[in-house]
Amino acid sequence: MCQWCTKHGAGKKWYMNSKNYHADQISSEEDMREYLTEQWMNFEQIYIRKITGFSSKDLGYKLKMPIIGRILRSKAEAMIHSEKKNRNPKNADGHFGQVIPLEDAQIIMSQLADEPIILNYCMCRWMQRKKKEAVCINFGVLSEVIEKLPRFIPKERTCRIDRETAIEKLEEFNKKGYISSVWFQPVPYINAICSCESPECGGFTLRNNFDLHVMYKAEYIIQLDQDKCQGCKQCVAMCQLNAIRYIPSMDRVIIDYNKCFGCGICRHACKYDALKLIPREEYPGFDGTY
Repeated sequence: MCQWCTKHGAGKKWYMNSKNYHADQISSEEDMREYLTEQWMNFEQIYIRKITGFSSKDLGYKLKMPIIGRILRSKAEAMIHSEKKNRNPKNADGHFGQVIPLEDAQIIMSQLADEPIILNYCMCRWMQRKKKEAVCINFGVLSEVIEKLPRFIPKERTCRIDRETAIEKLEEFNKKGYISSVWFQPVPYINAICSCESPECGGFTLRNNFDLHVMYKAEYIIQLDQDKCQGCKQCVAMCQLNAIRYIPSMDRVIIDYNKCFGCGICRHACKYDALKLIPREEYPGFDGTY
């Protein structure tokens, strides 16, 4: 299991610990509401936040600089994973997530997520390509905050949903090719499951382009049964992260395990049951790589 499971999981996955879903067991609800209100009122600024006084513009170039790059990376990771009492909501301190398969997302919605539950617009899609798509499911105190911010709420729709609807929506999004991810906001409070697309997703962009751990790989990894694979290439088209490649000479696909986030989306595309998820810790060489 990852380091956050050890720290906040009480012996299991961090997102399966029921305590992490109840604001009043972590802090006062009023303090949490104040923090989240400040963060989401200024949500768009997160993408242009400064790190130790440096603008995030041309971040990739700055991170490659010998001394400044090391300082920036260290400070950025500290902001992302901050558990300090004086965290800055405008910087989204302590806000990061992890990819999860559909099965775990549905357990969260059926058994763990605090109410109320709402379905609202994905701000990553809106800011990246001006597309308003209601695919983010928020719950608990965050839902009450977002309901008061009209730009996040679908027009002419009831944004509050019940658990059964949330479970159905997660399956719908997953089969569409969207990747489920669960989020600390701020750590250790859990209040969101997003259905992400790469490269629009801010978490995937920061992880894949700059290797900043805003988005962690899943507790699972995909396993391919070469005997069942028929080389149909449907899974290649489904994978957003280019972790599956077709080899013409073999008429089979292969998995690039360095790129696999363990989302399990590719399973929906395979008609031959050649793909399944296994715990990451059971795969030699990739246990502990998140």
